[in-house]
Amino acid sequence: MSKTTLVILAAGIGARYGKGIKQLDPVGPNGELIIDYSVHDAIQAGFGRAVFILRRNTYADFRAVIGDRLERRLTPLGIKPEYVFQETDDLPAGRKKPWGTGHALLACRGLLDGPFTVINADDYYGKQAFVQAQSFMEGYDPMEQFQYGMIGFALKNTLSDAGSVTRGLCAVDDRGYLAGIRETRSIIKTPQGAAVKTDIGLEALDGDQLVSMNMWMLTPAFLEALRTGFATFRSTVQDPLRDEYLLPEILDRHIREGKAKIRVLPTQDEWFGMTYQEDRAAVMEAVRRLIADGTYSEDLFADLSR
Repeated sequence: MSKTTLVILAAGIGARYGKGIKQLDPVGPNGELIIDYSVHDAIQAGFGRAVFILRRNTYADFRAVIGDRLERRLTPLGIKPEYVFQETDDLPAGRKKPWGTGHALLACRGLLDGPFTVINADDYYGKQAFVQAQSFMEGYDPMEQFQYGMIGFALKNTLSDAGSVTRGLCAVDDRGYLAGIRETRSIIKTPQGAAVKTDIGLEALDGDQLVSMNMWMLTPAFLEALRTGFATFRSTVQDPLRDEYLLPEILDRHIREGKAKIRVLPTQDEWFGMTYQEDRAAVMEAVRRLIADGTYSEDLFADLSR
């Protein structure tokens, strides 16, 4: 079987984060980024490739801050970071941001011939999530090319102390398959737990409900489905300045149309990420705790060998 691949979505603008490129902010003791920890955990779990999706205008900064360093650490393991670019030359007049995560993933067409896992660059997923993803991909059957997987996080483990977040609330059937995703904005952490802001106040949410954090196990067949779907999306765009071609919405539609089945693999790992500038201090403290309890060494990647 082809090597399992980690695909990192690192082309996001991060408008809510403020100035700078949030994916390039260090959080570890030696300048490590959240991406470093995700790549480490994926390789430790058995992944054999790492592909970064970038915008061309961030490539030089990315290489300087993380890419060259990662290459030095991964080359002895037989892994060389690979790069593809989310193009922005087909944007309508007045639009500044790319078309979204589904469009970004299209940059991998022709590059992947086996199962792969997609993650966000600015989210920490935890070791268990990557072990589960690798195990799922090892069972890949080319005859079942529209069978996908998703790592499901407990909502209570994915909230930010700095502000509201958007989460894909998941409905899961009694066989463990995803029945649908409801993108829900303005979810906040309260002393009583998770809640969503509505026009009439706060509505409590079940903190144990599974949510998608954009960690998907997919196949090459999905990339072709993305290509044809994007052509349809572009021909039916209603708001050319704001509409996006997003992975959760695409996969939800594939489920409803009977084009795919998605196994949900729950994890108890605690997410953390950098949605807001204020999140960085909390992320750095979380990394310090993980080093202190032995989850990681200060010299990240030193425990990996091939």
